[in-house]
Amino acid sequence: RVAALAPALATAPADAAPAAAAATAPHAESTIVRQRSMRDAAQLLQAALAVPAEAQGLAGYPAAIVGHHARNERKLALLVEVAKGLARAVELTRLLDNITEYVFQTMDVDRVAIMLSDESEALVPTLARDRTGALDGRIVPQSISRRVVSAQVAILSDNAPEDSRFGGQSILQQRVRSAMCAPLVGSDGRVHGVLYVDNLTETHRFGDEDLDFLIAFSGIVAAAIDNTRLAERVRRESLVRSNFERYFAPNLAARIAGEQGEVRLGGEKRRVVVLFSDIRDFTPLSETMKPDEVARLLSEYFTVMVECVFRHGGTLDKFVGDALMAQWGAPLGAPDDADRAMRAALDMLRELETLNDGWRAAGRPALEVGIGLNVGEVFAGNIGSERRLEFTVIGDAVNTAARLCFAAGGGEILITGELRAALADPPPLTEREPLELKGKVKPVPVFSVTA
Repeated sequence: RVAALAPALATAPADAAPAAAAATAPHAESTIVRQRSMRDAAQLLQAALAVPAEAQGLAGYPAAIVGHHARNERKLALLVEVAKGLARAVELTRLLDNITEYVFQTMDVDRVAIMLSDESEALVPTLARDRTGALDGRIVPQSISRRVVSAQVAILSDNAPEDSRFGGQSILQQRVRSAMCAPLVGSDGRVHGVLYVDNLTETHRFGDEDLDFLIAFSGIVAAAIDNTRLAERVRRESLVRSNFERYFAPNLAARIAGEQGEVRLGGEKRRVVVLFSDIRDFTPLSETMKPDEVARLLSEYFTVMVECVFRHGGTLDKFVGDALMAQWGAPLGAPDDADRAMRAALDMLRELETLNDGWRAAGRPALEVGIGLNVGEVFAGNIGSERRLEFTVIGDAVNTAARLCFAAGGGEILITGELRAALADPPPLTEREPLELKGKVKPVPVFSVTA
């Protein structure tokens, strides 16, 4: 069991120095501190829990040997139970609570504190408790935490105020007598933080076995923090991706979730293709139907239309009543955005005919839609308030697409001359009379596509 557990606690390269060589020789003027390199946590654990060769039978051997073996068995059982308990924690806050509970259950300490590293690798007080409850303020002496992190060693002080290396005011002010502190070294070799325990009334409270046990315990804690942070990151990315998939095609959502460095959600100017589709004469039609029938009809219609957008890599921007707005180009674009949008529009008209066939057969009303397409530079980003934001595009190109949609007849797609020029593979087009659109000084060249 020891052999199986020890590799999981190793935090250093295979060529780490032996444990005996890793212990730092104390200064002559301060012989009361012992320290162990965390690089040799696995070796120290094996040595601490090893059964002496002469104790293989136990019967008839000195009580000291039998007692040593029994203590090691209990320590190993405790560590296994701790590992099992910490593995069940799925949130960092709950994990830290569990850690402090296990410390008080397994070690004779007055206080326990955990400090975790922030993004700048500075230690931040995260949790501090004594046996009666939570404590306020920073209780880990900086002189101790700095040494633990910089040298990646676990230290034991029998009388911290008398040690010349730990002469900080925080030790004196807090009346720390005995203390142990170990770094929480992750699987990547980086220090996640420190685990600190102390006693305020007695010197020589802790021994070498306590320090070795703290090292083993800290190794398990560091692994649990690694796993918990990974689980939280996976949950967060899964939530982000599921939210993206409400608006973006699944393959685009995956790109956005995986390449967040490319996505600037604060807002930027981008060249996009905008599509508007709108049901013709839907208001008078809806007045002849029951509310649940209207809701069912729109749900069936929008489900198919959105799938057309996603099938061609577009982004669903919004629904406005019976109208749909989609765009290609934000937050991520592609060279063939114009052709993708054009194919999506044609798909929408074809899929609507299939829907209409089914609705007519069921005695339900058929629908007709008009579609407008345009391309141009817009502002793309989060718009709204601090309470509610939505990702959208705003600009003259959007307004022009909406006005073309309004001007299109049932079963017709209207596109601008700019979009026609952007198409690499245009469908058959019919040039229409230029349209005078609100906000435009000159009439806009327009081309028509029919299914």
